[in-house]
Amino acid sequence: MDLSIAAILAQDGTTSGAIYALLALALVLVFSVTRVIFIPQGEFVAFGALTLAAMQSDKFPHTATLLVALGILVFVQETLAVLRSAESRRRAPRSIALAFAKFVLFPIAVFATASTFAVSGLPMVLQVLLTLIIVVPMGPMVYRLAFQPLAEATTLVLLIVAVGVHFALMGLGLVMFGAEGSRTTPFSDARIEIGQLAISGQSIVIVGVSIVLIVGLYLYFERALSGKALRATAVNRLGARLVGIGTTQAGRLAFTLAAAMGALCGVLIAPLTTVYYDSGFLIGLKGFVGAIIGGLASYPIAAAGAILVGLLESFSSFWASALKEVIVFTLIIPVLLWRSLTSKHVDEGEE
Repeated sequence: MDLSIAAILAQDGTTSGAIYALLALALVLVFSVTRVIFIPQGEFVAFGALTLAAMQSDKFPHTATLLVALGILVFVQETLAVLRSAESRRRAPRSIALAFAKFVLFPIAVFATASTFAVSGLPMVLQVLLTLIIVVPMGPMVYRLAFQPLAEATTLVLLIVAVGVHFALMGLGLVMFGAEGSRTTPFSDARIEIGQLAISGQSIVIVGVSIVLIVGLYLYFERALSGKALRATAVNRLGARLVGIGTTQAGRLAFTLAAAMGALCGVLIAPLTTVYYDSGFLIGLKGFVGAIIGGLASYPIAAAGAILVGLLESFSSFWASALKEVIVFTLIIPVLLWRSLTSKHVDEGEE
């Protein structure tokens, strides 16, 4: 391997690592706030990529139909919760009307917008915006349907539910998009020549967007009141409740941010690789390896670990392409062993 090949592999690894870093940060965020290991994160990647690909092929994105279906289920669940609660029953008409607007009228408006404009050849920026509007609201809806009723359950129960949600969303992805893969138009066809190294515009866009999002998340957690509330919930759920922070709202916000980051990652990688309905799972697992390196707690270490995963994957594809996935996932074993030996074991009931 000469220097030029190493530079090309490093570029590819950094580009992939930037995507994995966003997914790792999303996984750490969700786990810190809700104790959910968000295995369905990869499905939001696939939904984002395939929704954009459908619009670019002048096809109606069936994720808009799924959004309406999820919204109706959430509305029914919210209505039943209001009617069961003695406190909420006094303001039931207002609460039900608000839930109807959020979970029924809004998804129907998105569905109508997608039906009207998705097949009309929108500019790329508007296609990406419509993709995010369709996919991102599914995050808090999935939380409301699957995880909020079990918010006080053990981590193992939440993990089992996450696996079930993953398989459900993957099956829905097969129904909506079929078994064929799709690829989207690159955001930029530019190429920058630096000696023998050619850097594609798409790689620059991915790394640039990732850096902007990471900096934005840092500022959000440091400066915004809702960001500080998320941090407080991650540190101590009971303490957050005692000072008036709604842990349910924090969970919904965490899932919203995770869905947004997943959908955006799908939009970013779709021009580089063919995405299938089940491709998101493998991509999400690589982000999960980065999150595990960070102990599902440290954002900087998780991001650095994800970059390491991307570089390891890239160089492994050169030395042993048939074993690159094995090499990447083997990285998790020494990390888990080290953490098992150095961390203090506490039973969940004693926390």
